[in-house]
Amino acid sequence: MELCVTKSNGKLVAPCGPTPSTVLDLSRIDRLPVLRGNVLTLHVFEPIGPRGAAWSIIREALSKALVPYYPLADHVSSDGSIIDCTGDGVWFVEASANCSLHSVGYFKDVMLIPFDDLLPSHPPESQRIHPLVLIQITEFESDGFVMGLTFCHTICDGLGAAQFLNAVGEFARAVDPLTVTPSWHRNFLPPPLSTPANLPPPNIILPDYHLEQANIDIPLDHITLLKHKFMQESVQRCSTFEIIAAILWRLRTQAIKPNSESKPMKLVFFANCRPLVAPPLPKGFYGNCFFPVTITTSSETLTQASIIEVVRMIQAAKVRLSEEFSDWVKDRGGSKND
Repeated sequence: MELCVTKSNGKLVAPCGPTPSTVLDLSRIDRLPVLRGNVLTLHVFEPIGPRGAAWSIIREALSKALVPYYPLADHVSSDGSIIDCTGDGVWFVEASANCSLHSVGYFKDVMLIPFDDLLPSHPPESQRIHPLVLIQITEFESDGFVMGLTFCHTICDGLGAAQFLNAVGEFARAVDPLTVTPSWHRNFLPPPLSTPANLPPPNIILPDYHLEQANIDIPLDHITLLKHKFMQESVQRCSTFEIIAAILWRLRTQAIKPNSESKPMKLVFFANCRPLVAPPLPKGFYGNCFFPVTITTSSETLTQASIIEVVRMIQAAKVRLSEEFSDWVKDRGGSKND
């Protein structure tokens, strides 16, 4: 049977109680133009009641969560520096599928996920609303539902979004008060000395590549073996992420087959900087707090190095993170990432 998803027109879900009518400053990291985009994710859940129950339960829990998390119900200013708190709400779409999650393998095969069907549609332009959060709850026959989430990256990072979703989940389970009280606290960094007025999001033009999606499976026992080998040779531990990053970076370099001339090869990933902030951020902080870790080496060095040696490169770059983040904070005029 071909998957068919029927969607409602969508509507705003507003906070269920009064919220402050105010203006909130965004942090220096929040204001980065590169974050003025949406993060799209899908989350698969077991059923929480009879057919149709997920819509009403999550809609009600969402309305409750938007009282303490009221900035998520608002919109970002045109220059990306403030949140104008009006309490409009988040966009909520109800949808139903004509099959069970079991029949589609719980979407374990990434190649078969119908992202457009499971992610929320944006409000019509005629409504002139631009919510920071859009949610679609797609109920499947008898065995669960999928939450499609569109989240504006300006308002929070992955950890912050997870904190908000946990709050929605707690309200859905009648947990009140929340385990974690949200904290705005966007003044943890000195603001930039100047903010360009009405700076548009970056216009990124990608090369005209023909891209194909692929699944790459790295067996867990292989990762465990490499971790053990790294500990034997380096007398310290390494993480699963470091192993996978080293494997993919090295294999990609070998796959593109650089010519005889050695070329610089770069690996970039983002690291959580909450532990580097002093004084410490409050437990309920849900804003952006990360910084890029960048490693550059030659293609010749990378292809000839062992996985253990590449992991050491990655760990050395992570050690430099504290100093590089501190330098960026002090350079308020803008440098590496502004």
